[in-house]
Amino acid sequence: MKGSIKQDLKRDPRQDPASFAGKVVLVTGAAGGIGRAVALAFGRAGASVVVADVSVDGGHATAATIVQHGGKALFVAANVTRALEVETLVDKTVHHYGRLDCAVNCAGVQEEGLRLADIDEEGFDRIMDVNVKGVWLSMKYQIRQMGKDGGGAIVNLSSAFGQVGAPAQSVYAASKHALAGLTKSAALDYAKDGIRVNAVCPGAVRTPMLARAVGREPGFDKKLRAAHPMGRFAEPGEVADAVLWLCSGASSFVTGHELAVDGGFTAI
Repeated sequence: MKGSIKQDLKRDPRQDPASFAGKVVLVTGAAGGIGRAVALAFGRAGASVVVADVSVDGGHATAATIVQHGGKALFVAANVTRALEVETLVDKTVHHYGRLDCAVNCAGVQEEGLRLADIDEEGFDRIMDVNVKGVWLSMKYQIRQMGKDGGGAIVNLSSAFGQVGAPAQSVYAASKHALAGLTKSAALDYAKDGIRVNAVCPGAVRTPMLARAVGREPGFDKKLRAAHPMGRFAEPGEVADAVLWLCSGASSFVTGHELAVDGGFTAI
């Protein structure tokens, strides 16, 4: 009995979310905002990080920052809406680092600020192409590789607007609701293959994307803060912390889950 208690008290190495030493992590949309914070966090935690984005300068800057702080990083330019580029991205990851353990799909756009009837077809197509098709393509090739490597963890960047409605953000909200379906269904498809698929759903996060959104309407900044019970915006690193937990052994029995990182926004 005593031996059993001692065994239970021993720290399981899977339960250490602070270390990703020896792990290979791919982060899309990593040139800025939450994606950049996620990539930097994995770099600090010891992972070999593949930084992917359409922004070449921003992507190189993220990778360079990881390396400057003693980490390992590779930048690969990729448009997640193009199947060949996503397939090549995963191939380059494996060619450079030998495997793929975790993937975080942060590439996304939010460009509305309009009521539904005022959105044009081009705007609709762009949002759905990046936020839905882009994540589907990313998971498609990530899962294929993880299946060869014996499993892995995927986290998709959703939004609080993937759980509730959003005025002047109907197509964006629809794309994030679709992402919930992709995440949960993929989790079910691959649960027995050792591949976990989850999502994080942030509220308002202090990023350039948020700055553009609040800049469209005087007083919107104050109104948006008030909508969050904690009375503030999240920092990108707070979302990154949740992502690392979902990719770590500490969440080994978690899949198909949407983790709200929203200061209570969706609890109202």
